[in-house]
This record gives sequence, structure tokens and C-alpha cells, in this order.
Amino acid sequence: MKKKILLVDDDSSVRESIARALSYEGFHPLTAADGEEALRLAASDSVDLVLLDLNMPRKNGWDTFERLTAKHPLLPVIIVTARANQLFTALAAGAGALIEKPVDFIQLLETIRSLLNEPAEARLARLTGRTAQFRHITPA
Repeated sequence: MKKKILLVDDDSSVRESIARALSYEGFHPLTAADGEEALRLAASDSVDLVLLDLNMPRKNGWDTFERLTAKHPLLPVIIVTARANQLFTALAAGAGALIEKPVDFIQLLETIRSLLNEPAEARLARLTGRTAQFRHITPA
């Protein structure tokens, strides 16, 4: 069964290019243009991982992250953003990784696979502020 990746970004070209790459790699992408749509999709469909932009209309990425992790604490979330200086916020919030735009697809796919294979204990450790692996990927 294909792993479902919820891709949340208000930029349609970003959503389309990442969704194509995910499909090509054997994942089933679900796309949302904003946080509200993402929360509806996560509530109605079983999702294995979330790729979440921060700058979005209606409900921004951090608000969406907070709601997602409150309802689904074991759901791995990768923050994918062009917003500067988000490393410490992402670490403190318990995100699985922070990838800065423009996205390196090879590193994105490696990070997705790593988080999908990560034990639940590591996710809980990260959310509770204990030591756990965290990836921060910056543009080359």
C-alpha cells in the first residue's frame, strides 16, 4: 500500500512539482492549498506524513502544525519553507525536519523515507523536547 503524503503549500507550482516527484517515487500525494484544507484532509483520510509550508493564507503553517500534532502526535511533519530563521522554532515545536526552499528533491525523499521508518518513540521524544534526530536542509 502506498504511503500517503499530505503536501500543504499555497503555491500551486510547488504543490504540482513535489506531488509529481512523490508519485514517481511510489507515494500517494494528497494536496492542500492552505492549513484549513490540510486539517480537513487529515481528519477525513489516514495520512502517513505531512510536508508543510509556513506562509499560507487562512491558516498559517505553525497554527496548522499545532492542530495536526495535537490530534495526531505520531504523525511526522516536515516543515518546507522559504521563511528564514525557522530552525529553533522547528526544533522546539517537535517537527521531524526543516527543509528550506528551493527544495532539493533527493534530500527531501531521503528525509521522507527516514521519517516514515522512524520508531514512534523517536517522534514522541522530539515532541516532548528530548533528544531525537532532526534534519535541517538548506539550499546548496
